[in-house]
Amino acid sequence: MTKLTSLTTNQLRQILAIKEQIETLQSQLQSIAGGEIPTPAAEEASTPGKRKYHMSAAHRRKLIKALARARKIRWAKAKAKGKAKSKPAKKDWRSSPAVRAKLSAAAKARWAKARAEGKTRL
Repeated sequence: MTKLTSLTTNQLRQILAIKEQIETLQSQLQSIAGGEIPTPAAEEASTPGKRKYHMSAAHRRKLIKALARARKIRWAKAKAKGKAKSKPAKKDWRSSPAVRAKLSAAAKARWAKARAEGKTRL
């Protein structure tokens, strides 16, 4: 926004004329509505800004201790459940020696066939 000192006299006269028009229109609105109509500037000033929540240091310490206590209780419950239920033994996914021998024989047969055809890749 420009400063009033940097404006020319013609600009200041235009500003005054516009302001007078605004005032006359506001007075007409008040006479029609029968009461005072707040201006946008007044509305902005009347609404309070967002208030910040301030927590005292003592309350913050108390809250941290309460949260830590709750966390300990929660972990104690989780650990108690874990001890009561033992996990089932994992299934051994490795193949038995017989299955591995069968797969090996099949691979050797495939390679023998490929070599007979003169291939170096499958």
